Parts: sequence; C-alpha cells; structure tokens
Amino acid sequence: MTPPPPPPPWSRRSFLAATGGTALAAGLVTGTGAASAAPRTSAAAATNTDDAFAALRAKWRTLILGEGFSPTAEPFRSKLATLGTQAAGFRATMAPAAGSLWPDLGYADPSPDTDQESYGYSARMNDSFTRLSTMAQAYAQPGTGVTGDAALRDAVITGLDHLCSGVYSEQAAPFGNWWNFQIGSPQALLDAVVLLHEHLSAEQLAVYCGAVDRFLPDSAVAKYTGTSTGANRVDLCRGIILRGVVGGSAAKIALGRDALSPVFPYVTSGDGFYADGSFVQHTDVPYIGGYGAVLHDGLGRLFALLRDSAWQVDDPGSQLFLDTVDKAIAPFIYDGLMMDNVSSRGISRGLTAADTFQLPQDDHTRAHGVMASVLLVGQGASAAEQARWNSMVKGWLQRDSYGPALKNPKLSLVNTARLQKLFDDDTVKASPEPREHRNFHNMDRATHRRHDWGASVSMASARIAHYEFGNGEHAHGYHTGSGWLSWWGGDRGLAQYSDTFWPTVDPYRLPGITVSKKPLPDGFGGNWGNPKPDTTWVGGTTDGEFGTTGQHLRGIGSTMTAKKSWFWLDDSIVCLGAGITSADGSAVETVIDNRNLGASGTAALTLNGIPQPGTRSWSTTRTHIKWAHIQGQAGYVFPEAGGSRISALREERTGAWKDINSGSSPTPFTRRYLTLWQDHGIDPRDASYAYILMPGAGELRTAARALDPLWLQILANTPRQHGIRIPSLGFTGINFWAAGSAGKVTADAPVSVQIRERRDGTATISVADPSRSVTGLTLTWRRAVTSVLSKAPAVTGARTGSSLTLTFGDLSGSHGATHQVRVRTA
Repeated sequence: MTPPPPPPPWSRRSFLAATGGTALAAGLVTGTGAASAAPRTSAAAATNTDDAFAALRAKWRTLILGEGFSPTAEPFRSKLATLGTQAAGFRATMAPAAGSLWPDLGYADPSPDTDQESYGYSARMNDSFTRLSTMAQAYAQPGTGVTGDAALRDAVITGLDHLCSGVYSEQAAPFGNWWNFQIGSPQALLDAVVLLHEHLSAEQLAVYCGAVDRFLPDSAVAKYTGTSTGANRVDLCRGIILRGVVGGSAAKIALGRDALSPVFPYVTSGDGFYADGSFVQHTDVPYIGGYGAVLHDGLGRLFALLRDSAWQVDDPGSQLFLDTVDKAIAPFIYDGLMMDNVSSRGISRGLTAADTFQLPQDDHTRAHGVMASVLLVGQGASAAEQARWNSMVKGWLQRDSYGPALKNPKLSLVNTARLQKLFDDDTVKASPEPREHRNFHNMDRATHRRHDWGASVSMASARIAHYEFGNGEHAHGYHTGSGWLSWWGGDRGLAQYSDTFWPTVDPYRLPGITVSKKPLPDGFGGNWGNPKPDTTWVGGTTDGEFGTTGQHLRGIGSTMTAKKSWFWLDDSIVCLGAGITSADGSAVETVIDNRNLGASGTAALTLNGIPQPGTRSWSTTRTHIKWAHIQGQAGYVFPEAGGSRISALREERTGAWKDINSGSSPTPFTRRYLTLWQDHGIDPRDASYAYILMPGAGELRTAARALDPLWLQILANTPRQHGIRIPSLGFTGINFWAAGSAGKVTADAPVSVQIRERRDGTATISVADPSRSVTGLTLTWRRAVTSVLSKAPAVTGARTGSSLTLTFGDLSGSHGATHQVRVRTA
C-alpha cells in the first residue's frame, strides 16, 4: 500500500527551517498540554510529579531558545533584532476572523478533502501556528526589542485560542495534508505553550491538549507503518511527548518515548536507517539530507529532553542511532556542506517568494543544522564519541570558505549558539577530512573523501528511484539518478551546487550522467511516482579506502541503456562506459563535467594544452583530445588510443527557483557554465567512453598523467566487463556485468571485484553482488598466493598456489555488501 504523500513544500520547508537551521522564525516547536495526569497517592508525590513536568518544560524551553550566548554580541544581536521585527510585524497584521488569523493566511477550505487545493489551506493553518510560535519566541528571548511585551504575549494567546476553537479544535475535521494536522501544527502550538505556560489557565491548557489529542491520538504510533515510520515517527513521538509534558501526563510521555523504539533497529527494506549507513524515506528515496536530518535532530532533542528524567530513553537499540553519526551523517558532509544527492526534493527549495533574506537554501545551509544536531546528540554519547564528533564538526566549521555556518543569517539562534561555542573552544582541535571510501548499497550511493577533495555518485535501480517529484517540487530532477557524479575541490569547488545551480543548470547535462536528450515534461512520472528502472546490477565494492562502483543504467522515460563504472583512487576517478544504446530518435551524451562558474566566472579551458576562447556563447567539438583542464577546477584525461572526440560549451543560463518548485520565487538568476561532454549521436549502438577525472589538479599534473601510458591499464570496457589496473597503486577493479575474464581475474557470476596489492606482501580481495542474484561464485586470480590470512563467512573454499581460487556461497541475501579475503602473495 502506497503511504499518503509527504508534506507540501511550504510545510516541510518551514519545519526544516527550524530544525535544520534555515530560518530562525520557522518553528523550533513541540509541546502543549493539559488533561490527564497520572494517579497521585500523596501531596508529596503530586509535588514531585509537578516538579518533574516543570523541569521538562524548562529543558524544552532551553532547547527552543538556546543558551550560553550574549544577546548583545554578534551574530546574536542581529538575529534577535530580526526575530523581534518579524514578531512585531506579525502582531501588527494579525486580524482574527472567521477562517483566518491573518488576512494572507486564509485556511477556510470551501471543499475540504485531500487534494492539492486543500493542501494549501491546511498549510496556511500550519503557517498560522508557526507565526504564533515565532511571536512567542520573540517574547521569551532577550534582546528582541519585544522581550516581555505583554501585548505581544496576549496576541499569541488570542491567536492560540482562535485557532483551537475553530480550525484546530476537538470538534474540527482534518483536511488537506495529514502532516499539517499531526506534525507541523501541534509542534508549533506546543512550543508556544511551553514558552507561555505560566500565563495560561488550566482551562486553556485543557483546550489545547484536547485539540492535539484529536488530531494526534495514541493510535498514530500504534503501528510502525505508513506515515508513522522514520522521520515522521520521530515527529509524531515528539508531539505526543510534549503533549504529556505540558498537559501533565506521565502516560503520554512514556507512550511517546516507547514508540521511538521501532526507529532504532536497522531496516532491510523501506524507510529507515540501514546497517551500511543508508537512510531511505518514502520507500525508495535516499534522504539523509532531508528526512534523515529531521529524524536526527528530532531524536537528539528528545534524548536531551528526557535525559536524567524518569522517562530517559534507555532502549538498548538507541546506540544504533548514535552510530549513525559516523555511518550515515558524516560521510555525506564535506567541508561543511551536505551532499545534494541525499536531499532529494530539498535541492529545489532554494528561495521562497516570501524570503526576506533573499538568500537561497543550498547544500551548505542544509548542513548547518545537522552539524548542530551532531553536537546535541554528542551530549548523550560516550566521551570518545563526543570528542571525535566535536573535532569533526569543528573541522567542517573551519574549512567552509563558501558558506560558513556562523555567517548564515537563517541559522536558528539556538544552533548558532551551539556551533559558536564549539568554534571558540580552543581545547577542541579540528580534524581533517578522512581518507575513506563508502558504498551505500541500500540506497545506490557512494562517497569518496580525501583531505583536499571529495566526491559522490548518485544512481537508480529497481530498488531506488531516479528522483522524487511531489507538491510541485523537483520538477527537473529526472536525471539525478543517471550516474550524476558530484565532486568538490579546487577554487570554486564548494560553490558548484550552492550558487543557484539547480534552477539554472541544463537538467540534461548534470556532471557524469549518460543521458538521452529526449525531452521530458516537468515532474515526469507524476506526483510521488518515484520512477525506477528495471535494472538490478547497481552498486559495487570497497576496501574502505579505494572503491569500485557500477551502474546498469536504463534512462528515465527512454529506451537508452548503458553500463557505467567508477574506480575511486587517491587523486582521481577513472570513469568507463560501454554498451550505450538507444532507439528514441534522440541524441545521447555522456557529460564529462558541467561546471558552474558563477555570475561572472571566466575560468580558462585548455584542450591538449591549447587555450580555448573565453567568450560567452562559444562551443566546439574537437577530435584526438588527450586531456583537458578547467582553471581552478579540475583536469580530465582521455586514455583511449588517439584520444577522444570531445565537445565543449560556454554559455549563460537563466532560470528561477519557481521553474523547478512551484512554491518558490520567480526571481530570475543568470549563471555561467562550462560544459564538456562526449556526443554518442542519435540512437547509438554499443557506444563507449573512458576518462579520468582529477579534482583540483593543475595543468602540469593533468598533462603528466596524459603523457604516462603506463599509469592506467584498461582491462575491459565492454557491455560484459569493465576493468582497470593501476600498477603503481597495486589496484585492480573489475565490474563483471556477466561471467567472464578481465586481466588476471575470472568470475563465473555477475559481481564487483576489487584487489589491492600492498608492499608488505599482502593483498585484499573485495567482492560484492550488486544485483543480489548470485547464489554461488567461483573467483580466480591468476597470481601466486601462499596463504589465506582471513576470509569472510561467505567464502566456502580457498585454493592457493600459482593462482588463487575462491568459492563463495549464496551472496544474494547480503544486500550488495562487500565480502573480503586477505591473502599473502608469493
């Protein structure tokens, strides 16, 4: 059964703004209460219980407002002033009337149901609660200019009474998007109640709690299914727990705490965290940068709220959640940015029509709140974990030269305070980016990080969608799963996807993709269609340092198919493609790269060392290209004999965020792009490509690599096998799309194989079954091996001697995970 669609863009955006740090005023909320209380046996017991609830309210108040900062010091003084101005504006324009609290936020739905029109009405109700929460924060925070203003306080209470006697009352019926009634509105309502609790009567608290009980009943967390999974489940628990806190119900708090337990265990399908660090929401969408961030922030807050109380989270599985910091969050943050390929629709939410800052969201701003959440979660972790995470976050803070978190005007005050405290702490030393490779075989992603560059690839399969379109968001995202290779490094590396990339880029020319130019309509596949190909061989293997990845690609909405591989090394990525075939009547291209040069960039391009024109609207196609270089960006080497036929284009492109997200700003932006691609022609048959991407490399290093014919050996580049060997690194990587041989390796099943020979006379063989179809494997490496030092449980036999023969049992149930064997070579 398909779960109900997720929240509309403005609702989820408002929530992410608060928890992810992109808008101070968008609702850091959760809590309201009254009603049922636990049985009391004595006055002393009653006092103790009341004290416990009061302590929790005080904790939540601190989690909303922050602590440890001076309201007269920057950047806090400016943030507080902005908050006060915004709250005063809301108070001045508030005009309670039938069907609205503000004239511009009418929520009276003339035809209440669950269609897109009704989504808008429910969102405006939610936005009304969010404004009240903003006003309550301005009243409670010092230095806002309206701190302690009785008129502002009374306006908030009037607004809460108005909404909770009409559209959000015990007698009202839900309409539009379920999220606004079960998550967004109760969170904003409860936050405001926590902040104004001492000014509310018992009767008012009872009304507010009754409204929450109406729309967020206990049954919402009775089963772990549908909309009550993953990040949504944490949000629902948050509402129930805060309802108990403000309403004096120990039973509600315990229910919400216990209902968190299904979130902790790793899943093997559907929504949630996987053992490999993958995070999926909406069944088949990688979402660490979106729903995963919400889940992480939500759990971090609830852990902090309940810690050292009678309701402390003590589920043994909670350690699995703590482990996700290293396994799932950290691999996708590079130098202070959250990689876009795990944020799905979020990458289209750049600039809203009402954004007073005129500062788009981007991969940096999405990371800022996550970084603060890591610090919050660390408060309940072991001393070693906390120290490691503090150093990691400080490194991100220090290295982010494009969008520093502490200069983000949209980052919430509480998150700014948390990060500022770490930044100023001289006892914490920043750690560098690690030297590691990670395969996320359960969400078709891989990451590769080095001290001075990082990269990631985004793929699609029968398990993972090409992209997600819904609520008018992400209208041009169709090719983000077609082998999109994103990387960061060089002069403008951190700005590539941050500087208004998504509304201005050609969506058919994302870096790294192989694509049919067949035109697709906006939102191809329809709302929540989440189109997936029918291919299963997608994934790869790794030894944790280097990696081998492959994708059997079937183009979205086209007949185009291709086999694509990436071999991840110290200073470069070797990219191979073969079997590129199509019958759409359209051209097919492999995009080597497409660099965003910004509004006025003039980065020089050289081809075979010859400078190319820097004029705008310039293009060329050249043959026999052995190498190319883009100033301040990267080098590209084309290792095929005689070079390759390469096309290049300089252009200016203009677009608006509204073009890709119906709820966003229509303001046009223009950016310059420099694109390199290989044209496979119209309806190609068995076309191929090969190139080496060298992020951050200069011209001399690029040219030297192109002039060294012994550095790379291409063992195979066919529809049946892709394989390379780098003798100087002792590296061999082969993707067997079908049984066969490449170089000195033979496999009798379709697997991914990587071999690392080391100078100490040992070698590591890493094997994975990306297609999840291999029930038995015999692998032969024609290399003298004297002994097997260690082997994975899946290895059922090993024969050494003049060659090594390994037999494996059933690999199909390992979900594409890597199995390793370590041997001593002769």
